[in-house]
Amino acid sequence: MARKSILLFAAYFFFLSGCEQGTEFNLPYLETNTSNVFYIHPGSEEEKQKEITVDRQNAITRAVQNVSSAVVGITVTEIEESIQVEFDPYFGFYFNPHSQREHQFLGSGFLISDDGYVVTNEHLSGKRASSIQVTMNDGTMYHAKLIDADPYTDLALLKIDADTTFQFVEFGNSDEVLVGEWAIALGNPFGLFSDGQPTVTVGVVSGVQRNFRPDPRDPRVYLNMIQTDAAINRGNSGGPLVNANGQVIGVNTFVYAGSSGREAVGLGFAIPSNRVVKILNKLVLDEEITLDYDPGFEIVSIDYNLVRRYRLESMQGLLVVSVNRDGPAFESGILPGDIIMSIGREMVHGETHAWALFREYDEGDIMHLQILRNGQRYETEMMLRKRVEKSTSGASAG
Repeated sequence: MARKSILLFAAYFFFLSGCEQGTEFNLPYLETNTSNVFYIHPGSEEEKQKEITVDRQNAITRAVQNVSSAVVGITVTEIEESIQVEFDPYFGFYFNPHSQREHQFLGSGFLISDDGYVVTNEHLSGKRASSIQVTMNDGTMYHAKLIDADPYTDLALLKIDADTTFQFVEFGNSDEVLVGEWAIALGNPFGLFSDGQPTVTVGVVSGVQRNFRPDPRDPRVYLNMIQTDAAINRGNSGGPLVNANGQVIGVNTFVYAGSSGREAVGLGFAIPSNRVVKILNKLVLDEEITLDYDPGFEIVSIDYNLVRRYRLESMQGLLVVSVNRDGPAFESGILPGDIIMSIGREMVHGETHAWALFREYDEGDIMHLQILRNGQRYETEMMLRKRVEKSTSGASAG
């Protein structure tokens, strides 16, 4: 017992001796006073602030700094004209007074060039806009005009009317997006930033190649979308979805809000950047967005009359009304009167949906189709090639 006490005393003496000899604890900006109470080391204020700033910065904050100056708020004004039928009791006849009502829509966008080209969603700045105003991150406002829009991909290209050099974003390769990597959404949710500063939300990429039809009443179908749990609220539409490198990997487009329409369930969707770039190259050159191949047939959507005529179970699919004998459809065995049920792995819901699916293919690709003929389903494939002049074969659905 005495031996143990001697050892403990020796250890305690050694500890105190070490402190007396100037032994330092490795605590930043801390030291002991004579009462052994820790307090803030006076040090260099500049040095302390520099270290704190470095510690606070990370890949996300750097990405936000790189992109924020190119994110803009967009205010779209539309004039709606309405006609009301009213009865004048004094003159005894009806008349139609015209009235106008102004509607404003708020959203987001981002600059893609130093001369003021801006990307946003088509559903925000469609062709009915009477005026478009763009707000920069420093609060400066500019008027913009609509260059062109593509309703199938829900993309629109604007041009700011100003002789100014702007900061712009860098696009990333959306084909290389990894599920689980950081995703940063920037925009103007609910029109909150009147000063121009965008709102930032952070999450991860929850999924890729998601196909979605958010509104059953709208034939628009979104294909190969990037899914994220970064909050995308009303007004974020058109803003960029950015990776940790500060590159735009998508255009924020819509959020799935659950059955009530008010729940935040963490399902946001963005148009992949590779598709955005492909469409923008057409819009900026004022070129018509067409397929670089010709499927070799003409199609129409299924309606109630065709359902009864062909004894179909639903209005799903497309009716082939004519086939070009020199095209790939004829070579793959498709005939007038066939009903195309699926393109690739996607069931077809109408002509608008079909054209959106067609845009996923390029010349030289093989398109797999499922067709319905005389109540039987068949599988076929088409090798897509350049458009050729239509042969006058007279082949059409009877």
